[in-house]
Amino acid sequence: MSSFHDVSFPLPLAFGASGGPVRQTEIITLANGHEQRNTSQANSRRRYDAGVGVKSLTDMQTLIAFFEARRGQLFSFRFHDPLDHKADGEIGIGDGQTTVFQLCKTYADGAGSWQRIITKPKPGSVNIWLNGQVTTLLNIDNSTGLVTFDTAPASGVVITASFEFDVAVRFDTEQLTTSLESFGAGGAVHVPLIEVLTHA
Repeated sequence: MSSFHDVSFPLPLAFGASGGPVRQTEIITLANGHEQRNTSQANSRRRYDAGVGVKSLTDMQTLIAFFEARRGQLFSFRFHDPLDHKADGEIGIGDGQTTVFQLCKTYADGAGSWQRIITKPKPGSVNIWLNGQVTTLLNIDNSTGLVTFDTAPASGVVITASFEFDVAVRFDTEQLTTSLESFGAGGAVHVPLIEVLTHA
């Protein structure tokens, strides 16, 4: 049984969500004041709080229904990150043999870069170019982000893609807690979500 439900967190509740990438870094301060910094994670992991979007009893009922349908933390699902959901750039170089390439997004500046694997592209949003020429001779797996070409791109051909994507997340709580009074008093609902990584 798959642990992922290919459904999206209700979009009206996603808008206004707070959160973003988390990177755990171990920092050791030496006696001379210098620091040693190490990370135990190769990739960042995103956390969100989607409670801001819950503004009415109807919203809460929608959230409860979605939470129950996912059986709480058991099944992951798609989440639209309002601030980071588009990519446009290189995903590989042809070698004349490889037919399968992974969608990805590169975050870079003059000092460094990091490539994020994208596994949940939004259906219908992916466009692929070979050396700047659009191609449709391929298949896109919207559940893994894998692009499979009918024929392997020739050696040296630059493969680029533009697309929108979701984040695979699950609820990061066993219980949804709120009350009718909290809406009238301007109280906030806490709806923690955490990214589910399918790669190391």
